[in-house]
Amino acid sequence: MEPVVLCEVTDGVARLTLNRPDKLNALTAQSFAELRTHLETLATREDIAVLVLSGAGRSFCAGHDLASLAAGDALESRYEEAETVDLLEAFPAPTIAKIHGHCFTGGLELALGCDLLIASDTAQIGDTHTAWGLAPVWGMSVRLPERIGRSAAKELSFTSRRIDGRIAASIGLVDRSVPDIALDGTVAALVAEIKACSPGANRIVKRLYADAATRPRTEALLYERDMPYGIAADAVERLGGK
Repeated sequence: MEPVVLCEVTDGVARLTLNRPDKLNALTAQSFAELRTHLETLATREDIAVLVLSGAGRSFCAGHDLASLAAGDALESRYEEAETVDLLEAFPAPTIAKIHGHCFTGGLELALGCDLLIASDTAQIGDTHTAWGLAPVWGMSVRLPERIGRSAAKELSFTSRRIDGRIAASIGLVDRSVPDIALDGTVAALVAEIKACSPGANRIVKRLYADAATRPRTEALLYERDMPYGIAADAVERLGGK
């Protein structure tokens, strides 16, 4: 069976590409099985400085493949989809969702598992669960309001409204929206900026941000100053041997 998630690692950059372009990269049980395998394998590699998640063809991801679901597409476990998004969110290195074309429902939930979201101006983004009579189970009710606030999240979900990349950027749903022709270059430049910094330090900083989100403010401040993860292996070299 042809892979539906492509994985490439070059010079410390891992690229995961959803690869069902004829189906707008709609997600199936196979998609999640392959995503999970790649994420688990890549997470063990210390040489990964950044991970980019994108979609082949004319879309990032149109969401769950409802036809596949109706046909009895079987998961390994009931929670495999949500757990895969959790794995993406917990990936040790910084992650970027590169969004173009459609990014709906399950596709948006997958993108929200990334640290940074960069979209093209014409990308169409939305939570369309309620249009299908469905409710989210992969983290939308938590991650969407974390991004844009509870009221704005409710409005998007209650209406199943689809917004373009520019509007998504204006409300903070994505970090940046750029002309379609500039998307590749913008993401490449961001990857280069991240790579130029200490990979070890970025991993530590990512863990600290995750820790701070689950602790009371005063506790998080005290936790950070204790340097729970030490210093990056390349810190001495970058500081000129001091």
